[in-house]
Amino acid sequence: MGMPLEEIRVIDWTIWQFGPVCSGLLGDLGADVIKIEQRATGDPSRGNRFIKGRPMALSAGRHAFFETNNWNRRGLAVDLTKEAGKEIIYRLVERSDVFVQNFRPGVARRLALDYDTLSQYNPQLIYATASGYGLKGPESDKPSFDYMGLARSGIMTAMCTSDIAPIEIDGGLADQMGAIMLAYGVLAALIARERYGVGQEIDASHLGSMIALQACHIGISLLINQDFQLLPRSSAQNPLWNHYQCRDGRWITLAMIQADRYWHDFCRALSIEHLEKDPRFENIDKRRENRSELISILDKVFATKTYEQWAKILQESGDFIFTPVQNRLELASDPQVIENEYITEYDHPALGKIKVIGCPVKFSKTPAATRRLPAPELGQHTEEILLEIGYTWDDIAKLGEEEVL
Repeated sequence: MGMPLEEIRVIDWTIWQFGPVCSGLLGDLGADVIKIEQRATGDPSRGNRFIKGRPMALSAGRHAFFETNNWNRRGLAVDLTKEAGKEIIYRLVERSDVFVQNFRPGVARRLALDYDTLSQYNPQLIYATASGYGLKGPESDKPSFDYMGLARSGIMTAMCTSDIAPIEIDGGLADQMGAIMLAYGVLAALIARERYGVGQEIDASHLGSMIALQACHIGISLLINQDFQLLPRSSAQNPLWNHYQCRDGRWITLAMIQADRYWHDFCRALSIEHLEKDPRFENIDKRRENRSELISILDKVFATKTYEQWAKILQESGDFIFTPVQNRLELASDPQVIENEYITEYDHPALGKIKVIGCPVKFSKTPAATRRLPAPELGQHTEEILLEIGYTWDDIAKLGEEEVL
């Protein structure tokens, strides 16, 4: 039995993060992804030297940002400003299922790579556009980056308390969420094509995707006409839904939303039995009313032992819901992460053994996999791909002489 998207071909005309990640997710499911780059310059993210002050250059001329976002694909470099270059794309489109692009509005139409043009070559094509603000509305033609999606969607204010400035969340959260939603749309469109025999254009935007990510609190806010804002840890409404620093500097996170159910065993585990019937803390309403006082007490209690000591105590004392706060590097040695292959090892042909992100969705009979992990060098598979779509070696040589390739 094959992979879910085996025999599906995706043309990936994307740059930076939003579009490339969408195509990579489809590649994890078995799609043959072909990345199209401009012949002379390539994806601009290849030249992105620093992110948050961290250098992106790797050995063998590789690049951390580009490598991370462009897995599971082959690379074709072509001059799209020339008619012979466009003809290559048109011939590819005739033999493909999905076309993904995330260029600023107007670029695809100017280069005759828009949906109206490409659907003439393949009426069943799924044309996936990654946009900033959606395809309609007064700002649909504006360019966007991840930062714009964070700002416009409300999440920057939701992540801060009322007394501090809005907070930028790093890691390309709006790009990642947009990529997930766009891949979700592609999968639905492929099912619709199979069922109804039609291709179509789909769109996912930074703005819409980040609204979807926050759907619970945005939906509630609309109903009660009040916004949510992050409360300081010292003011957590439920002290058993909070995080506390242990003696070794690590943090433990508690998530007992039904706090009264756990309160008796919790007091016993922490050796604070005298607080169980304390009128200030005896039920969830009293603990909320006196939360600052209780959190201050719990801060002192958790500071007496290391995280591992507390984890052992809580594990043995009841059905508590807790976990450590980890940084990103700690994930690579987390047994749960390793066992589920959320992060895996890969023997990279240029970089040697490296840690890479695995597919987060597991299939019992049609497993997904990161099959072609190394991001392609600029134009690495150009000849291979052209031969597959009917070009001869003589054709390829001529296109090279004309600086199309």
